[in-house]
Amino acid sequence: MAAKPAETTPGSNSSSSSSSSSMADVYKGELTPLQRHVAFFDRNKDGIIYPSETYQGFRAIGAGVPLSAFSSVFINGLLGPKTVPENEKAPAFKLPIYVKNIQKGKHGSDSGVYDANGRFVPEKFEEIFKKHAHTRPDALTGKELKELLKANREPNDFKGWLGGFTEWKVLYSLCKDEKGFLHKDTVRAVYDGSLFEKLEHERKSKKESTKKK
Repeated sequence: MAAKPAETTPGSNSSSSSSSSSMADVYKGELTPLQRHVAFFDRNKDGIIYPSETYQGFRAIGAGVPLSAFSSVFINGLLGPKTVPENEKAPAFKLPIYVKNIQKGKHGSDSGVYDANGRFVPEKFEEIFKKHAHTRPDALTGKELKELLKANREPNDFKGWLGGFTEWKVLYSLCKDEKGFLHKDTVRAVYDGSLFEKLEHERKSKKESTKKK
C-alpha cells in the first residue's frame, strides 16, 4: 500500500489523501524514462509534484533561489494542468504535476528524445549531437545549444519555444564544464533521470566536506 503523503506537502489533507495514495501507485511499476526524469522532484513520492517540491528539487541540485522560484511556478504552471487525471479536478492555484500522466505534459518544439508515451528514443538523442555538436562530437557549446533550440522550433509554438529554452538553458548553466561544454553523458543522464540524484549527492558531499574543514 502506498505511503501516506507528508503533512507538509501543499494540498495533502483528508479529502485528497486517497487520491494521493492512488497517484503514488505509479512507483509500484516500472517508470518510463520521462517519469524517472520528473520523479526526482516528487520529494515525498506521493505521485504528485507541487511547486514547493519543484523549488526544493532545484535547490537540491544547486540552483539559486531566484531560478528555483521561477522554475517552480513556470514548470508547474506549464505542465500541471495537462497532467490532471480526466476524472479529477486539480486543487485551485496549487498547480500539481501528476507523475503518472507526465507524458501528457510534453511540449512542442522539443528534441523528440521522448516519444508520446514518455519512452526514450536513442536515435533522436544521437541526432542531437550528429547535427549540432560541431566543435567536438561528445559535447555542445552555448552557441551550438542555441542552434539546437532554433532547429527544434515549430511555427507559432511560443509555449514550446519557451519551455525548450528554459529546460536547456537551466541544464547548461548548472552542468557546463569550465570550458563551456555541455557533455553528452550529462545530457543522457538527464533523459534517464539519474543526473538530478547525482547533482544532489555531489552537493551534499561538498557541504559535508566543507563543514569538516
